[in-house]
Amino acid sequence: METKNVLVALDVGTTKVCTVIAAESAEGFQILGVGSHPSHGLKKGSVVNIDKTVQSIKASIDEAKVMAGIDDLHDATVGIAGNHIFCFNSSGVVPCKGKEITAADVDRVIEAAKAVLIPSDREVLHVIPQEFKVDNTSGIKDPVGMCGTRLEVYVHIVTGKTPLIQNLIKCVEQAGLRPNQIILQPIASSRSVLTSEEKELGVALIDIGGGTTDLAVWKDGALVHSQIIPLGGNHFTNDLAVALKIPHNEAERIKIQNGIVLPEQADPRVHVSVQGLTGTRAKEVPLTAVAEVLGARAEELFTVVKDIIADKNLATLITGGYVITGGGAMIRGLADLAEYTLEKPAKIGYPRPIGGIGNVMQDPKFSTVLGLLLDSTQQENSIQVRSHKSDSADESDFMGRIGSSFKNVFKDLF
Repeated sequence: METKNVLVALDVGTTKVCTVIAAESAEGFQILGVGSHPSHGLKKGSVVNIDKTVQSIKASIDEAKVMAGIDDLHDATVGIAGNHIFCFNSSGVVPCKGKEITAADVDRVIEAAKAVLIPSDREVLHVIPQEFKVDNTSGIKDPVGMCGTRLEVYVHIVTGKTPLIQNLIKCVEQAGLRPNQIILQPIASSRSVLTSEEKELGVALIDIGGGTTDLAVWKDGALVHSQIIPLGGNHFTNDLAVALKIPHNEAERIKIQNGIVLPEQADPRVHVSVQGLTGTRAKEVPLTAVAEVLGARAEELFTVVKDIIADKNLATLITGGYVITGGGAMIRGLADLAEYTLEKPAKIGYPRPIGGIGNVMQDPKFSTVLGLLLDSTQQENSIQVRSHKSDSADESDFMGRIGSSFKNVFKDLF
């Protein structure tokens, strides 16, 4: 396979940092190396300790480098999430100057849609077109070349707090990589897990991470809503640790090896051996007790999702149901409980296979990083980041573009 270039995807999560190195060619992607390391220094998706975060990122990158046999890496596509992310829909309309709509008209109408007032400490991460409307014709995906006098666009805008974004960029740079793109994690996960048919039909992706759960709702092939929920896999683990009076690491082991959320599916005759605090003897805990603890937290999470869907009036759009992915998606019975609570079909979503060591990556916990890899050659949904090291006067300068025809959509906000 003739190599075109080497791509790096970096998922900096609350519980783990994952790095994937891949070669891109005309035939597609070939995964060369994967690195995964426990994450320290983040809380609910945001950096709270730069030094520890840098160390975690470095360890993940080094592991991927060793596997890939590559030492010289420069750029990376980085995922972002956290409580600071805020998303909303907007629209814009402009008159068309000529007989046919041009790329310049598309640029102008997207500029009009993003001309909304946002706080000074926030930065626009994505401006994602949902649909265009030419005169009275709606549902248009690409209006270039069409005839009309009035062009309208509906977009989904994703914003984040600039200081928290800058902290993440700083950590990645200190680890030796330049983050050339920043992509919202649920968008990346959707790219690797959802099919185009599911996005057209109408589906909601629930990506359960360590510190947060990411929600992305798709309809007619467009992202109509995204939100970061401050509940994640760590909350399941903490509940187990408190209820069973065991250390956090032991609770995490039990959740992964014996986790189940439906007590009626747990065999009452089965007991789990758990180790308490240092110096205490191991004890036997009924599996049903584990299921009750995890089930209560899972039901709370899905209830929050259901309330969000109802509050945003999105229930009628989710024709295809819910797809659950992320590292927290592998607890037994999760899809069944989601289907019961959300009153829609639900399933566990696995990332699509990519060449190379694909079998190893066929796990929901790699959905985000594989989506980042797939998005690394797609410029329309991501921002371009200028390095802190290149010019100190431009430290807070973000450049964005939406495809080759939208390359002038974003302008400097500072």
